[in-house]
Amino acid sequence: MGLWLSRMLSWFGDQEARILVLGLDNAGKTTILYRLQVGEIVATIPTIGFNVETVSYKNIKFQVWDLGGQTSIRPYWRCYYPNTQAIIYVVDSTDHERIGTSREEFHAILDEDELKDSLILVYANKQDLPGALSDAQIAEGLGLYSIKNRTWAIFKTSAVKGEGLTEGLDWLSNALKTKR
Repeated sequence: MGLWLSRMLSWFGDQEARILVLGLDNAGKTTILYRLQVGEIVATIPTIGFNVETVSYKNIKFQVWDLGGQTSIRPYWRCYYPNTQAIIYVVDSTDHERIGTSREEFHAILDEDELKDSLILVYANKQDLPGALSDAQIAEGLGLYSIKNRTWAIFKTSAVKGEGLTEGLDWLSNALKTKR
């Protein structure tokens, strides 16, 4: 009876989820975080270390950890992996030269045991800029279509314009509820 009651309450009360926002430097991770939290653009500088904020969306409190993406910081990402329910991986869609590097980092994340059950949301960011790769091109570049053992989705986004971000969170909140 107690288990049934706690499950019923979880459907109506706030659910909490730990989310990591990862990606190469200058992908737009911090801009996305603050766009989701305060609904507007906040001037940012490159993240050295991390930002952590709570984003409430559709009865889910997302504890969002935005980790710096510079080469020297990436090895420390693993310190934040435990208890993570989802990863938002942000790609700069205009950075054609580093899509291979982004793929390598992305697949290194997928190979981590502590993240094997985490949902994957990819934001193909900066779609508002000329020369941006499409979401299909980003998916191909990251090797998403070969991933069969994970739940993932990709969304075209513009953090500056706020486009595609809530669609991604809709998918993530539904996927988290289904996973429970």
